[in-house]
Amino acid sequence: MEKWLLNSAEETLAVATKIGEVLESGDCIVLTGELGAGKTTFTKGIAKGLEIERMVKSPTYTIVREYREGRLPLFHMDVYRLEDGAGELGLEEYFESEGVSIVEWGQIIRDELPEDYAELTLSYLEEQDTRSLSVASTGEQGAELAARIKAVL
Repeated sequence: MEKWLLNSAEETLAVATKIGEVLESGDCIVLTGELGAGKTTFTKGIAKGLEIERMVKSPTYTIVREYREGRLPLFHMDVYRLEDGAGELGLEEYFESEGVSIVEWGQIIRDELPEDYAELTLSYLEEQDTRSLSVASTGEQGAELAARIKAVL
């Protein structure tokens, strides 16, 4: 699997901003990686690429934060605390709406994710004090999204 190195928080933000600039309505990105890997920092960059100026905060306790003032609405989800899945939270309404969905810890609710998404995995490389980014996809539209993402990396 192809990996890209992100050498600082600034570089992570810059790469994520480029990705945000190529996102389209209906895109879904699942962010995976251990605690502290940079998932929320990455989402902040995506928001910047979507021309969202409001500060992006982790939705760990609220599950979903909505940012509607940019080029496209951003629905930022953190499902880390959903041990038993998303159940009746209605996340599919976000996935089907006119906007971009970012799901931190999406592997926890894999069965409730949309058919098409790109999965970005951030890994902390302690020996290099850096992070690696890999991109995978599920579904035809997810593959097209992953191709757009890889084109800006």
